[in-house]
Amino acid sequence: MIEYRFDDDLPKLDPDHDGMMQAIRQAKLAFQADEVPVGAVILRDGRVLAQAHNGREQLRDPTAHAEMLAITQAASSLSDWRLEGCTLFVTLEPCPMCAGAILLARIPRVVFGATDPKAGAVESLYRLLDDPRLNHRCEIVSGIMADECGSLLTEFFAAKRALGKK
Repeated sequence: MIEYRFDDDLPKLDPDHDGMMQAIRQAKLAFQADEVPVGAVILRDGRVLAQAHNGREQLRDPTAHAEMLAITQAASSLSDWRLEGCTLFVTLEPCPMCAGAILLARIPRVVFGATDPKAGAVESLYRLLDDPRLNHRCEIVSGIMADECGSLLTEFFAAKRALGKK
């Protein structure tokens, strides 16, 4: 007898895992470009609006963090600075600059992988994205694929140290 499976019987895909996989692909592109391997993707209604990775070295721009570049791309894609209804996936906890941009762009949901004990402004050092004193707050999901995200950074900086670079 043939057993039929209906959509309700199929395993549900985890959209946070899928979004983070896309961000990790961007982080790997950064690694290949000799940039700190951080990747970001912005989705709305399951559609990719933006994807970027760190570009500080290539662009010679201290603000060229993956999140900043993705926010600019998404705003351009929507022809609106308000990124309402969007989710930002990023492999590393956003820094204060990026957290500020996330708030200003009104991104309602942020999903990140690895925490950043030296510069994290979401959970580690500061809690900017859910500070009740600010005019916007985000839903935060942390630790998604944290090991994979963190290992890219560990490998990158170990290689730099082996070459005697900062």
